[in-house]
Amino acid sequence: MTRPLIVFFTDFGHEGPYLGQMSAVLRREAPEAEVINLFADAPAFEPQLSAYLMPAYVGEFPPGTIFLCVVDPGVGGDRRPLVLNADGNWYVGPDNGLFEMVLRRAVHVDLAAEIVWKPRRLSASFHGRDLFAPVAAELAHLTWGAMPDGDLARPTDPLRFADWPDELDRVAYIDRFGNALTGRRAASLSDGAVLRVGDVDLPRLRTFADAPVNMPFWFENANGLVEIAVNRGRADESLDLAVGDAILVTTP
Repeated sequence: MTRPLIVFFTDFGHEGPYLGQMSAVLRREAPEAEVINLFADAPAFEPQLSAYLMPAYVGEFPPGTIFLCVVDPGVGGDRRPLVLNADGNWYVGPDNGLFEMVLRRAVHVDLAAEIVWKPRRLSASFHGRDLFAPVAAELAHLTWGAMPDGDLARPTDPLRFADWPDELDRVAYIDRFGNALTGRRAASLSDGAVLRVGDVDLPRLRTFADAPVNMPFWFENANGLVEIAVNRGRADESLDLAVGDAILVTTP
């Protein structure tokens, strides 16, 4: 029998106790589950930017994966906790736009529900540990194709963000090499499309080896997103880029 798979997508960072505490809950409540840390450094306090990253990375995981997603600047406020089943995968996290693009691009959404179960301990500031991790553990116990009962979650209409574009021309993430990932899918652009960052025009190239050393360019990254890079350099420093910055797309 395949072990349940729970995948972290958070803005907690690698330092500090937060991922460890969530992992402890999963080890206690679902010791049979395998846990993978996909993103621990998603854009801090930015559900929108994370919403455009998430669909590009979930495709590597098998159907039935449980994505435990916490980018939750409104924790303890009036935002609702959600559980979704979209295209055969589970998503657990806050109803703050984090799942907007998952919902928009899904072929099938079999469940969208508000988590109504209340744990014995629910801190005002750490729902990742006290609410979302236990719910993810409970989903790990479900038989394939089963849905949670009404004591755990009740169907609802998630908050939607119709004004968000289908492609986001902003920097959504900067990796350890200084490459800037955007919220736009490369397939939405022609081969001749040019990105402008400040007063610099960036051509499209296939990969790093096609660029002279220190040349800035953009390419379709391994997960289908537009990514800005400098061959053997740091695009964030060379182009003065930061998470959230806008980019301009021009086409011939």
